[in-house]
Amino acid sequence: MTNKRLDSKKSLLVQVHEIHKASYQDVWDFQTLLHNKIKQNKRFRNYDLVSDEDIAYEPNHIVFCEHFPVYTLGKSADVSNLLLEDHALSDQGFEIFKINRGGDITYHGPGQITGYYIMDLELLRRDVHWYVRSLEQIVIDLLKTYSVEGIRIEEFTGVWVKSESTYKKVCAIGVHLSRWVSMHGFGFNINSKLDHFKNIIPCGIQDANKSVTSLSEILGYELDIAEVKSRLIDISCDTFALTKIK
Repeated sequence: MTNKRLDSKKSLLVQVHEIHKASYQDVWDFQTLLHNKIKQNKRFRNYDLVSDEDIAYEPNHIVFCEHFPVYTLGKSADVSNLLLEDHALSDQGFEIFKINRGGDITYHGPGQITGYYIMDLELLRRDVHWYVRSLEQIVIDLLKTYSVEGIRIEEFTGVWVKSESTYKKVCAIGVHLSRWVSMHGFGFNINSKLDHFKNIIPCGIQDANKSVTSLSEILGYELDIAEVKSRLIDISCDTFALTKIK
């Protein structure tokens, strides 16, 4: 099968959906709907016959939201990394979901931009490693606009900042692909309540020199979430050669 995207000189289209203060279930249902729609359309598409013009008008989707407090456990999650019983977390207002992305346990909540990228990688590049590194690069490039250096750690997916001998994760990444259509994405801590991470061992990483941070903690002031989202959208479009549509 030919990867038509690599031969196309046209940018792909993307619809950006911004959702404010939403339950995990509601957004899970929405991204699943978008994911299934792209997969269904693919069943009737022959990549060797379709024209570049057809490809250019096949929309991808980016969903940005702030969730109500929730802990999500990926396919490889160790439940022992959840440090409180379910009922205790429920009493404190936290939801818990077992989901189909890769990775261990993480937290989503107010002040964090959760980005879901529903993309047909057959129109981009059939390479999961490249795709995950691209998501990391989007966050690294965003941090640069605030004069913050984001880095990768080879054995741990996500984006980190380094201070002397310590490393703090500012963005967790986990994806799922079906028929080369992606879902899930990243949890980028902007003005996040970092004490909410104390109920878990984030991403199952127990190294003494590694912890979690937020962009507001790094900079020392609270950020305008809308401004950060706007920059992320522009960088995402540049990274994947996307044209934003309504």
